[in-house]
Amino acid sequence: MKIFDDNWMKNFREQWNKEPALAEALANIQFSSTIGYGFPDNKNPAGYIEVVNGHCTEAGAYDGRELNLDIRAEEKNWFNWFSIEFGITSLGLAFTTGKLKLLKGDFNSLISNPGLAGPFVRSFGAMARV
Repeated sequence: MKIFDDNWMKNFREQWNKEPALAEALANIQFSSTIGYGFPDNKNPAGYIEVVNGHCTEAGAYDGRELNLDIRAEEKNWFNWFSIEFGITSLGLAFTTGKLKLLKGDFNSLISNPGLAGPFVRSFGAMARV
């Protein structure tokens, strides 16, 4: 399995939905979004997830759909974050140093909303379990 390929994204969907502090926390605020993941040098993200009321309902290789968030980083950085205790400080540092980029979406709105910031950080833990 290669990071963000179709199989990887489907496994990520399973891990997302198994994590109550992620799926249930986002369900409580009725969060829905289409999120792309990939690498900064590519025109398009490699994979995507569809989140409806907190739960990941679809995932796979990116298929051209409209995104609400497009999250990019170098492959080595993704793997580094999967291997550490990734927290809110790590997230802020990754963004301010340019290692984590949002090509679509507003990082400041995301990080300043407690209902979103915690689950966003927890999504990295779900990725690490893929």
